[in-house]
Amino acid sequence: MMKKIRIIDATLRDGMHAVSHQLTPEQMAQIATGLDAAGVGTIEVGHGDGLGGSSMQYGFARASDKAYLAAVASAIKNTRLDVLLIPGIGTIEHLEEAMEYGVRTVRVATHVTEADVGEQHIGFAKKHGLEAVGFLMMAHMAPPGKVAEQAKLFESYGADMIYVTDSAGAMVPADVAARIRAVREAVKLPIGFHGHNNLGLAIGNTLAAIEAGAESVDACLRGLGAGAGNAQLEVLVAVLNKMGVETGIDLYKAMDIGEVLDGIMHRPQIISNEALAIGYAGAYGSFMLHARRAAEKFGVDARDILIEMGRRKTVGGQEDLILDVAIDLAKAKQA
Repeated sequence: MMKKIRIIDATLRDGMHAVSHQLTPEQMAQIATGLDAAGVGTIEVGHGDGLGGSSMQYGFARASDKAYLAAVASAIKNTRLDVLLIPGIGTIEHLEEAMEYGVRTVRVATHVTEADVGEQHIGFAKKHGLEAVGFLMMAHMAPPGKVAEQAKLFESYGADMIYVTDSAGAMVPADVAARIRAVREAVKLPIGFHGHNNLGLAIGNTLAAIEAGAESVDACLRGLGAGAGNAQLEVLVAVLNKMGVETGIDLYKAMDIGEVLDGIMHRPQIISNEALAIGYAGAYGSFMLHARRAAEKFGVDARDILIEMGRRKTVGGQEDLILDVAIDLAKAKQA
């Protein structure tokens, strides 16, 4: 087990899913100030679906990307500012705007078999001096060899790091370790891991990733995030402290800023029935709120919607299919 690990905090990006993207810029600045003081080296900011995500399809955020970035940029002193860009949702123009606020890292997120759609974005980021990360989502949907193949594509485009992402919280530790090892053997870049908690394994899977060679991992205060949330930052820091792994993060200060977040959250982050269904089915984490709304509208069980979305091997961006599935289930129920 390595003795030093980089933790990227995604509370102010992935955590936005858990509050329906309704944090205010002032709240983001307050949390960012606390994370900066706690020694968190990198924080990711924006709509839950990244740059350009505020929309009818993905849910409107309380404020614009520019307002969030301006607020956080003015609040941090030492922390590196990071954004997520999903090609097709965010654009290079969005990234150019973000760079005006001191963004130094961009994670270009694609489906695990579609790294090629991120080539242009990785190239642009490197041309402008950013740290560029290839972020392979829904990694459970491809075998280790395929994940490694896609990682090599990102490496060929100039990426500085490869992330293996368990977007659905569907993997168990052996799945994570196999994919991290495969990527480690295929590329010469640092490897990261982002894990959701739908099966209650976010911390365990993160440790498995580190054991297999990951040098960077994600976490969020109070475990905030899409679906069942992510590895909880304070817990992960405490666990790594006990294991003698250096994170550079002050545990008490991280815990204290978590209390600030308690006063902002709509509800505690838990593994709800729908979130568990996402992990069990391997459905995309961001589908949960859409499935709840569709279930209520058509009088069906949201778990059945999510299980069917997983069976159909749907991916992020196919939220429209949730309504089709709900309608099909409602018709079947009436038959």
